[in-house]
Amino acid sequence: MAYNVTLIPGDGIGPEVISAAVDVVEATGLDINWERVDAGVKAIEEEGNPLPAYVIESIRRNKIALKGPLTTPIGSGFRSVNVALRKELDLYANIRPLKSFSSLKSLHQDVDLIIVRENTEDLYIGKEQMINDNKAEGIKLITRGASERICKYAFSLAQNLNRKKVTLVHKANILKLTDGLFLECGRQVAKDYPDIEFEEVIVDAMAMKLVMNPQAYHIIVAPNLYGDILSDLAAGLVGGLGLAPSANIGHDAAIFEPVHGSAPDIANKNMANPISAILSGVMMLRHMGKFKEASWIERAIETVLEDEDSRTRDLGGQLGTREFTQKIVDQINIYKKVEGGAYDKEV
Repeated sequence: MAYNVTLIPGDGIGPEVISAAVDVVEATGLDINWERVDAGVKAIEEEGNPLPAYVIESIRRNKIALKGPLTTPIGSGFRSVNVALRKELDLYANIRPLKSFSSLKSLHQDVDLIIVRENTEDLYIGKEQMINDNKAEGIKLITRGASERICKYAFSLAQNLNRKKVTLVHKANILKLTDGLFLECGRQVAKDYPDIEFEEVIVDAMAMKLVMNPQAYHIIVAPNLYGDILSDLAAGLVGGLGLAPSANIGHDAAIFEPVHGSAPDIANKNMANPISAILSGVMMLRHMGKFKEASWIERAIETVLEDEDSRTRDLGGQLGTREFTQKIVDQINIYKKVEGGAYDKEV
């Protein structure tokens, strides 16, 4: 059976790391038709639009996309294409698993948590105005519908993955209406899942607790801004954004992408670490129900990282993007020869 997947290479190092992810996914033997479309800087150059209509149409048609990082100008220019995609396709759940690799030196070991971030509202609606020359105003939007939806997703994910605790992050001690509503919705949803422990933590305390003891957390659910910040913080605990994958999930479509940015300063130099993109491909395969193939890739990364010389430069090794990717492919080919290897259904 062939699968149709929209492929968005992205900007900067995007084409390199997404090419690596494609090579690794194809090494499993799956038959995938990649429908390539461009967004971001290249689309502006060719179409005058960072998000042409055909990109949205392709994702709606195929239901699944693998996407590279896109450049978003700071302070001026077009707004985030990522935010536009999430709004247009109602990709309401941003899923960011953070898991430490035993072979890598990082701030913490035995970390295995998932941040579930509401993806459609909060300050990311982009409603701002200048009140006068010296005063700017931004609107924070929190709705009951979106809050209940993301909390239900978090608890359902915990139930499906046999995770024992959901931690809701908020600032309701100060933002009593907006964050208060998010917290109220979390409390109500928690009543429907009595077998899962529910915990409430104020966002600034959560930042401290994650740094001190990330192993204590299973699934964290948060409004858009807090989820964004905390997921980058948690990535730093396990080795950096180069190891952090993500998924944007909606009822009718899903986009999988590395968390890191486009890093134009190292683009086309065969220096980028492709693990985040490859692990995003792993999340995509599990979403497609291809658990065995996803397990092959994940195990292959762990095995290759055990050899310090077989890592990319940012991880203390000597390999370039292409050479590291080939190591992963070679390891997958070994697993393919073994019948019925063990695998799981983790996110």
